[in-house]
Amino acid sequence: MRIGIVCPYAWDIPGGVSAHVHDLAIALIRMGHEVSVLAPAESDDNLPNFVVSTGKPKAVRYNGSVARLSFGPVTARKVSKWISEGAFDVLHVHEPLAPSLSVLACWAAKGPIVATWHSSMDRSRMLLSLNRLALTAMEKITARIAVSEAARTTLVEHVGGDAIIIPNGVDTTEFRDAVPMPGWPGNGKTIVFLGRVDEPRKGLTVLVGAAPKIVEQFPDIRFLVAGPGDASELLASLPDHVSSRFTMLGMIDSKDKPSVLASGNIYVAPNTGGESFGIVLLEAMASGTPVVASNLQAFARVLDGERAGQMFTNEDSDSLAHVICETLRDETELQRLHTAGLERAQEFDWATVAQRIETVYESVHRPGVTVEPDFAGQMLGRIGHARITRGLSS
Repeated sequence: MRIGIVCPYAWDIPGGVSAHVHDLAIALIRMGHEVSVLAPAESDDNLPNFVVSTGKPKAVRYNGSVARLSFGPVTARKVSKWISEGAFDVLHVHEPLAPSLSVLACWAAKGPIVATWHSSMDRSRMLLSLNRLALTAMEKITARIAVSEAARTTLVEHVGGDAIIIPNGVDTTEFRDAVPMPGWPGNGKTIVFLGRVDEPRKGLTVLVGAAPKIVEQFPDIRFLVAGPGDASELLASLPDHVSSRFTMLGMIDSKDKPSVLASGNIYVAPNTGGESFGIVLLEAMASGTPVVASNLQAFARVLDGERAGQMFTNEDSDSLAHVICETLRDETELQRLHTAGLERAQEFDWATVAQRIETVYESVHRPGVTVEPDFAGQMLGRIGHARITRGLSS
């Protein structure tokens, strides 16, 4: 099949949706499909040959974080051109409620459209303001997928209808042979954190709050932190003998992620909310690193309760410190988590997940996704009717 996939978020900024789309595209290509991905990109340099860029996106606050999205008449023309030239058998859009490429693609296309929901969110002002706008696109969607029960609940409560649950995948082959970075984890113990360090819901503040008690019991402990953002002010709140235990890597290349994850004795996910799945938990488990995570529903499902990982009380630094220290003391438990994590990650391997998505494609397939006539004019009318704010146009 000729498959067009739309990623609404910036391709070259680390994020769960773009990582999902990348891995899905690779898996589908390996299965023999022709795949083209449309996405915004900060830069066109080093894009994979299957990615078509719509240009530099704009930063917009969305679902508790800053998303880099692309919208407006110029973008709409690029979307229309890509669909027309692609002549796709199936169009697969991700996050169709986000004010970006996916909703534009839904408006533009005629033919089978599959949509995947990733986000878990409460009703927000932006979602309410975009409700009419989103519904006009939703009418075009043929089949719906949610990556988790939380994402499915968001769809049901905000839009109506239902979706089949097909979870995120992980390329276990990329992580299972990961080699730790030189010098890590070393003779002492290492805790790894990966995420935007200045985004509150990623929870670095919770880990920093737990650090003094962890260092008190494990003086040689080290914290390896990877991700964009400036955490200097946060670390300045710690005593010197604690802050000195932190190594900040900054933003890392995706090819280095397996080595970073394999460099710890524990991977900690202290996220405070807004998570519908937890792909990085699977990546850590696939690399053989035991996981300690906040007790979010989405994380509990990934960890199969606490069979494949330990959990602590959300936003409670004392609880996190206690669970980490108890786990580090118990070598038998660390080995159990290592084994259980590898087994759990294998259940989500992309070879399995992509086959399930392929089945959805086959169920809706009709020859040719074409472009609606006078798409640009329709789009402008819809934007005016929905009163999209100037901050979302491009």
